[in-house]
Amino acid sequence: AVASAAACAPAQTGKASTALNAEMSKSVPFLLNPSKTDGLIGSVGFDPINWSDNFDIKWLQESEIKHGRVAMLATAGFMAQQFVSFPMFADIHVDDSNLAPAAVGISGMMQIVFFAGAEEWRTNKGKITMEDMFADSDRVPGDFGFDPMGKLKGKSEAEINDMKLKEIKNGRLAMLAIGGMIHHNFIFGEALF
Repeated sequence: AVASAAACAPAQTGKASTALNAEMSKSVPFLLNPSKTDGLIGSVGFDPINWSDNFDIKWLQESEIKHGRVAMLATAGFMAQQFVSFPMFADIHVDDSNLAPAAVGISGMMQIVFFAGAEEWRTNKGKITMEDMFADSDRVPGDFGFDPMGKLKGKSEAEINDMKLKEIKNGRLAMLAIGGMIHHNFIFGEALF
């Protein structure tokens, strides 16, 4: 009876069983944790298309910080322009912020692009490509030494990192917010408020 039961059992292949030792992402639990983002301020393991494996991590950090800062300003401006206009621009005021670039015209928009590019050039000392922006290994992403109100003076490293985390989280929220506001105006064809 024992021999007949053994005949029905699956054959042994001789392979040793292995367990998956990879750590899973906290933010997308069905994907692997992007190891290059471990230890970064604000990292929650979110890199679903593995950009951190293909691009300089410092460049990616700086990109997120800059886009977050611009989005925070854009969100405030998007709402404020509906209610506030400067006297010299009273004749081109529009309630729908999506119409503002057309009202200002190409020359006004090109001034923004020019001054943003000049500031990028100035703050990076002419090194504005991904290849050379972080040639100086001591350069910290997003740190341009701009603290006119002295908010970081006398703070411990832990307190500074807490401020950086708050900036990153608010920047991420602002990027979502400005996208939502723009699309609200596109879809409904009316001002935000």
